[in-house]
Amino acid sequence: QVQLVESGGGLVQAGGSLRLSCVASGIIFRINAMAWYRQTPGNQRELVALIGSTGSTNYPDSVKGRFTISRDNAKNTVYLQMNSLKPEDTGVYYCNIAGRGGGWGQGTQVTVSS
Repeated sequence: QVQLVESGGGLVQAGGSLRLSCVASGIIFRINAMAWYRQTPGNQRELVALIGSTGSTNYPDSVKGRFTISRDNAKNTVYLQMNSLKPEDTGVYYCNIAGRGGGWGQGTQVTVSS
């Protein structure tokens, strides 16, 4: 059974930084591409960062240059370093196996004040 536990969210002023963590269990972590998503009220979850099993990364233009995804296979953990945060980055952040449509964790709330 796959379990995903996100942490590290909080309230931060615009321009600030946060580092999110996600510990995965129940999977062979090192062979899976992992991703971070965010959801805002009334909107679908959107992809904000993806990291392949080999460490290759991909970001949408909205966060490129500000967010960095990384992974530690020894700790079954994927991270999201978020810098230069903007109010529009506010939302609940989730991690998951890339492309997996369900089995979401509880997420972690990120609130960026202007």
